[in-house]
Amino acid sequence: MAMNKAKELVSTNSVVVFSKTFCPYCTKVKQLLNQLGAKYIAVELDTEKDGNEIQSALLVWTGQRTVPNVFIGGNHIGGCDKTTGLHQEGKLVPLLTDAGAVAVAVAKASA
Repeated sequence: MAMNKAKELVSTNSVVVFSKTFCPYCTKVKQLLNQLGAKYIAVELDTEKDGNEIQSALLVWTGQRTVPNVFIGGNHIGGCDKTTGLHQEGKLVPLLTDAGAVAVAVAKASA
């Protein structure tokens, strides 16, 4: 059930951040996405009634249990280091743009 929920969230949203409200790495990723003007949903696993089950399902699905666990355009990106690393390499905005999470004008301005 939790696996289906996680896969449904990822397949129906351009960007999904599986997160926890108290996690500083999650906050960093969400702040970056906000700065880029990206549309995303954050699933706060510590406030979801089935959060532990979803986190366990993510481990089976992606091999990653830690948060944040980021998906863009249906593809697993990884955690904070991977997401911020993609941004530093200039690769995050194109992924967000391709997924429809940021406007093209925003992408050109941050390039």
